[in-house]
This record gives sequence, structure tokens and C-alpha cells, in this order.
Amino acid sequence: MFKIDIPENIFETLREYFSFDFVWFALIVAVLVSLCSALLGVSLVLKRYSMIGDGLSHVAFGAGAVAAVVGVTDNMLIVLPITVIVAIVLLKTSAEGKIKGDAAIAMLSVGALSVGYLLLNITETTSSNLSGDVCTSLFGSTSILSLDTKDVVSCVVLSLVVIATFFIFYNKIFSVTFDERFSEATGTKTKLYNLIIAVITAIVIVVGMKLVGALLVSALIIFPALSAMRVFKSFRGVICGAAVISVIGAGLGVISAVLLGTPVGASIVVINIVALAIFSLVGKIKSK
Repeated sequence: MFKIDIPENIFETLREYFSFDFVWFALIVAVLVSLCSALLGVSLVLKRYSMIGDGLSHVAFGAGAVAAVVGVTDNMLIVLPITVIVAIVLLKTSAEGKIKGDAAIAMLSVGALSVGYLLLNITETTSSNLSGDVCTSLFGSTSILSLDTKDVVSCVVLSLVVIATFFIFYNKIFSVTFDERFSEATGTKTKLYNLIIAVITAIVIVVGMKLVGALLVSALIIFPALSAMRVFKSFRGVICGAAVISVIGAGLGVISAVLLGTPVGASIVVINIVALAIFSLVGKIKSK
């Protein structure tokens, strides 16, 4: 049977929970990460490169295992640089045609995940609760409900960097997304802007892992973009639609997790799946 208890007085329960800082911290991080993921997701989906999130999230898991082995307290110091470097290498390898994009991503996903889990098993420096640590890293578990001020500040700073970068280079990203060859012919430095997309995607992945975990973080990139594409037709419309859908989904996910005791990450992803179904239906009705 289901293990979900619905409170009798929902609004009173929410008022009580939102008197705690950790709930506000979770909501802030969820909204910012979802917003950044949605902005990048549109370009990545249109470029048929949406699964880069899956590959980089597994790399981040492996890097996190390395941080745990060497005893680094703030694993962001290792996870973020390694993930960014791998994103650049992945982009360069795919662009040069040595290994096709999907093959490179699959290779990274399986390799990093295997190496990370192996390191956690063969070392004695990790915590005794190995299964709990792995579950939290892969699925997010309830880690977002234990964020401290330092985690929130780092998330806010990195999210603002991603948002600012996206809007500063919005026109170039739009050009590279729709017709990379034409952009290059007109003098646009396509390699540079593809590099920017790869780097800020890596940042979003690392920050988003605390929200939904390594296995689910790519859902934040894919689902809002696909939902918006079902109704909106212009690039700007899809960007705005995806951002709104993602932010609302994040808010509802955190609230439902608080009220029902469900995992935050899984709750947000399920809400995004429901949103995709609704927008697909609206899109079909609109086309008729």
C-alpha cells in the first residue's frame, strides 16, 4: 500500500513548515536550478544534444566519489572543475568526429558511474552508510532538505552566472542552435559559443545534482523544453514557456515533498512528466 499521509489542514501544515529555513533553502535552490536547466534545455534539445546532461551527471558522480576518497570536505572544489573539463573534452571530441556525440556520452556515462561506485566500495575513507550515500547521489533523496547557508549561496552565485551568461549571449546561442553552419559562414565563432553552452551546462548539472541526483538531473533539461515546444512555436516563446513550466514544477515538487514526505527530486520530475502530458494534449487541441 501507499505510504503517503495527506495532512488534514494543508495550509496550516505549509505555514508551519515554511517557518523553517531549510524549506525556504530547498525552494530557492529548486527554483534556480530548474530555471537554469530550462533555459539551457531548449538549445540542447533543439541541437539533439539533450543527453549531455545524463553523461555529465554521471561524470559528476564519479568526481564526487574521488572527492570522498581523498577526503575533500567541499566536494564542489573537485566535482565542478572535473565536470567542466569533461564537458569541453566531450564537445571537442564530438566536433572533430573522432567519436560521435551519442557514443561519447554513453561511454562517459557508463565509465564514470562504474569508476565512481568502484572507488566508493574499495576505499575505507567513505562513510559506513554506502548504500545511503549512493542513493542520495543518484536520486537526490532528501539531501536538498538539509542544505545550509553555504550551499544556498554557492547555488545562487552559480545560477546567476549561468542566467547572466545565457542572456548576454542570447542572440549568438539562438544562431548556433538553429543553423551552426550558416552562423559560422557569417563570422560567428561557433566553437566558442558551443564551448560556453557546454561549460554552463556542466555548472547546471553539478548544482542540479543536489536537487534530483545524478540519474534524474537530465529530466530538468528535457521535460520543460519538450512541454513548451508542444504549444509555443517561436524560440523566445519556448524559452519563456519552458522557464515558467520548470519553475512552477519545482515549486510544486518541493511543496508536495514537504506535505507528503516524498523525495524532492522524484516529485519534481513526476510533475514535469504530468506537465508534458497536459501540454501535449493542449498542443494537439490547438493544432486542430
